[in-house]
Amino acid sequence: MTAPLNISRRTFIKATALVVGGLVIAFNIPNAKRFLLPGATAEKAGADASKLPAPNAFLRIGTDNTITVMLAHSEMGQSIWTTLPMLIAEELDADWSKIKVEHAKAAPEYVHTAYGIQITGGSSTTWSEFDRYRQAGALTRALLVAAAAEELGVAVETLQTENGFVISGDKKISYGELAETAAKLETPKAVTLKQPKDWKIIGKATKRLDGPEKINGTAIFGQDIHFEGLKTAMVARSPVFGGTVKSFDASAAKQIKGVQNVVQVPSGVAVIADGYWAAKQGRDALKVEWDLGANAGLDSQKMLEEYRSMAAKEGLPAAKAGDAQSAISKATKVIEAEYVLPYLAHSPMEPLNCAVKITDDGCEIWTGTQMQGTDQLSAAKILGLKPEQVKINTVFLGGGFGRRANPAADFVSEAVHVAKAAGVPVKTVWSREDDVKGGYYRPMFLHKAKIGLGADGLPVAWQHVEVGQSIMLGTPFEAFQIKDGVDATSVEGVADSPYIKAIADHHVSLHTVKSSIPVLWWRSVGHSHSAFAMESLIDELAHAAGKDSLEYRRTLLKDHPRHLAALNLAAEKANWGKALPKGVFRGIAVHESFGSYVAQVAEVSVNKGAVKVHRVVCAIDCGLSVNPDSLVAQMESSVSYGLGAALQSEITFKDGMVQQSNFNDYKVMRMADMPKVEVHIVPSTEKMGGVGEPAVPPIAPAVTNAIFAATGKRIRSLPIGDQLA
Repeated sequence: MTAPLNISRRTFIKATALVVGGLVIAFNIPNAKRFLLPGATAEKAGADASKLPAPNAFLRIGTDNTITVMLAHSEMGQSIWTTLPMLIAEELDADWSKIKVEHAKAAPEYVHTAYGIQITGGSSTTWSEFDRYRQAGALTRALLVAAAAEELGVAVETLQTENGFVISGDKKISYGELAETAAKLETPKAVTLKQPKDWKIIGKATKRLDGPEKINGTAIFGQDIHFEGLKTAMVARSPVFGGTVKSFDASAAKQIKGVQNVVQVPSGVAVIADGYWAAKQGRDALKVEWDLGANAGLDSQKMLEEYRSMAAKEGLPAAKAGDAQSAISKATKVIEAEYVLPYLAHSPMEPLNCAVKITDDGCEIWTGTQMQGTDQLSAAKILGLKPEQVKINTVFLGGGFGRRANPAADFVSEAVHVAKAAGVPVKTVWSREDDVKGGYYRPMFLHKAKIGLGADGLPVAWQHVEVGQSIMLGTPFEAFQIKDGVDATSVEGVADSPYIKAIADHHVSLHTVKSSIPVLWWRSVGHSHSAFAMESLIDELAHAAGKDSLEYRRTLLKDHPRHLAALNLAAEKANWGKALPKGVFRGIAVHESFGSYVAQVAEVSVNKGAVKVHRVVCAIDCGLSVNPDSLVAQMESSVSYGLGAALQSEITFKDGMVQQSNFNDYKVMRMADMPKVEVHIVPSTEKMGGVGEPAVPPIAPAVTNAIFAATGKRIRSLPIGDQLA
């Protein structure tokens, strides 16, 4: 959501505390106060205005030599369960086999270094934690060495560390043996971090720590939560967003075996039962009369017509220079095009769920969440508690993609309301249909561009209008993401595009649509639609200029070495320009997002209107790659996720209702349709970027550009679906 930030290596607080079984190291957020959200206080963000920030993440060494790292972020498949401990283990000279990991609690101490709230998002975890997790490892090592020096009666300088031991000549003392002594020592004023040339773990392919338990089934996700007395609930919600309950008849539902109660909550009517199947059957038996409200007429086609009408006029300026309109009138050739992208659901493999237990003096919650702090505050407000009285247990997330980082805290708040109304511990579970129809979508967007080309075929003027909903409006991020009416996430990838910025005469504007359809960031946020428009337009310009699309990009990006590095590596590995099997064609795209630069070449065939993606070659410059294995996995995951959206996924409305329901009609990628994906990492010492999202944006235009090469037909709306039939 924001560009990476330089995090100071020096500003951090160090504290130790004697606990049962070893040493606890606490370490802080550098510069936390600087990045507070509007209205937040230093105290709320884990920082006292007159002191350094309070500790907010912990490293624990047990007397059994185990090293437990507590993460302030959530593991949802992106492998931070492994990457962040790698940083500590590197500086600590730890025995990797002794590393364990736990999710940290929800507390002010754990706010994000850049966002000022506790959140996992924006492809930011590794770069934002790179320094402080290494510092924690280095600090711990220094304390352990000092403890060993005291015990052996030797100088600190004579000692070495290796694989979980402090070594003095032929003597070795384990970290576990030294833990309690180290806990009593005064912390050093500074620590020295290893030079990259001395790294043994960082930058090396490392197997995931969470792999074994996810393979053998012992990993705990939200759906796995169960304890004595816990009931299961399902909620009947309005089929139209904004609708309300007029009345309901629960008599048939209460006849279902296992149904214990039926209660009304703000989001609808909840059926509480002994288990999921009884709750589902009970909900199916409910008779609810709905007041559908003002949105009963929502219709996707009518919305598109309204978007087109708005795009005919300039919106609020997002980027401008010179006089684009005048320059276009003098251009040698003018290209006009419209690109349309639909609403999209996040559709994580694990649908939403949240277990809540309310007691006389507090509340305990079990859920997979990306935004613990907001969820905690929302639960506390509903129950009239202090935030610290609400304990949130973060479990593994079966996918998130932004859906579990909702400032509205919708699914957690609903579960709290259900438990409060039921008077018993309840796990509120969403079905796949609930998930698909439940809102908080990637917004629908329309891009309209008018571009003037010079005699050399290069752009000399660019007008670009976007129409779509804001994902920041009404959230805590609004104050610094929306300036002069323009949501930066709506226009990212366009307003700051290197293609457009290089043109003396350009104008990018935005119409923000007000709608009751709840929207939210979706994997790669605004780049998910802007890259499709921009990289498709660049291909259109190359064709109009009669130039190879790779060479055309190289010309336009000649002053952007990181774009070029990714572009050239992908083209080289894909054998761009060399012959392909009969009927197979290539398309290319390159895009920067979240501080990383990704280029992709797609090899595609079209047979009787059916599109087949055979191979995707992906190259990324993300700066330092802490764990190349994790990076490759994220690129493959992003290609799969982006391909599903490009080829098949969409949310549409008719008579106010979502038309899709499950994977039969909200289609995502299946194994049989996956292409071969090859990932190549650009060697780089540049500033670190993220890897969880940047490979999503380029895949759609790479595929549609290949389709144009194959058929001569330009795909300007997604999903591709049966447009070629």
